[in-house]
Amino acid sequence: MAKQIKEINVLIATRVPPSDRWKLVSDGPEGTIYKSLTEALEAYFQKTKEPCEFRLAPLKGELYMITTKEETVKVEPPKKFNIYGDY
Repeated sequence: MAKQIKEINVLIATRVPPSDRWKLVSDGPEGTIYKSLTEALEAYFQKTKEPCEFRLAPLKGELYMITTKEETVKVEPPKKFNIYGDY
């Protein structure tokens, strides 16, 4: 069996128009609005205390944390045909 690394994007913040203001998803609807993306990232780091990588989707106004998960992939054996004498 082969191993495969799967990338998972977890939404952590959304942009609050106008300008570069962001709100953490974990804070709920009444959460703090941060004045910049940098401030939102710092607030997230202060909450989680875990280093991680990020992905920004600027057109959607969303910020994701990137995590990975190792999965086992079941490899199917090649199909055998009687006409070739495989059996």
